[in-house]
Amino acid sequence: MMNMDFIRKLPIPQEIKAQFPISDEVKAVKAEKDKAIADVFTGRSDKFILVIGPCSADREDAVMDYIHRLARVQEQVKDKLILIPRIYTNKPRTTGQGYKGMVHQPDPTKSEDMLEGIIAIRKLHTRALTETGLGCADEMLYPENHRYLSDLLSYVAIGARSVENQQHRLTASGLMIPVGMKNPTGGDYSVMLNSIIAAQSEHTFLYRGWEAHSKGNPLTHAILRGYVDKHGRSHPNYHYEDLALLYEMYAEKGLQNMAVIVDSNHCNSGKRYEEQIRICNEVLHSCRHNPDIKRFVKGFMIESYIEDGAQKIGEGIYGKSITDPCLGWAKSEQLILSIADQV
Repeated sequence: MMNMDFIRKLPIPQEIKAQFPISDEVKAVKAEKDKAIADVFTGRSDKFILVIGPCSADREDAVMDYIHRLARVQEQVKDKLILIPRIYTNKPRTTGQGYKGMVHQPDPTKSEDMLEGIIAIRKLHTRALTETGLGCADEMLYPENHRYLSDLLSYVAIGARSVENQQHRLTASGLMIPVGMKNPTGGDYSVMLNSIIAAQSEHTFLYRGWEAHSKGNPLTHAILRGYVDKHGRSHPNYHYEDLALLYEMYAEKGLQNMAVIVDSNHCNSGKRYEEQIRICNEVLHSCRHNPDIKRFVKGFMIESYIEDGAQKIGEGIYGKSITDPCLGWAKSEQLILSIADQV
């Protein structure tokens, strides 16, 4: 017996992809972007990555406005940086309550509609890739949903609440794009490293009703996002000593393509969004003082939107986050250009 209602059978990913396809030309653009991003993680390229964008993709018009702005800046910094728009359409909730992202609610002010949500997120990611040529990122909150976007994404993040989950690890092992594993909310590096080991290995497992065999993903890497102690207080893990310790632990494991992305918001900033500027500058300072750390740190994850801060759902301020507070566009553009000058 199950205490739930089955509302309707949703289209499988293959059907949605057939209904909303991408052209061969766009596929070629994505393949080129994917290679450029992968080359950073394998060490073939010394460019620096910024996974940057809103905490949550809440409305198509503002998100596309933001990504077009990113595309214009990308042209200015193309010799130094690769900008990966952060289009997060699934939102983890600590208590399970509240806005769960565009996949659940294409319009945050209306009720949930999963079919409309699946179509909305595919349209948004397709527009971003087609109109700007930028390879985009989303969080793999639900492994079984990944294939609705699998032909569009250039980067995947696995969040702090999901990093110990076996299905996330095994699904990541079957992807051919970089997958970032965040440290868990409690901060234990070994949990994150175990996830990277699992995702870099081969597995046979059940996926969407199939017995699947994955080949292992050598582009799986770490993301440091800070942590919360037993008293609920936030603590950072981006300092020089944190990076040096993770480097040592990483090296002992003998993992492929040692790499870390530093998340400048969340517990690293205590959700004080303007601190992201200082945090990025501190990490770059650490890179200048230690060649191992410089090779190890491949980029930043930055929460950024058009307007500074955050708002409540229903306030309707264009380009302002309805989840975690974000750095506004003016400050974000200055930060991108500053990072380009330092790498």
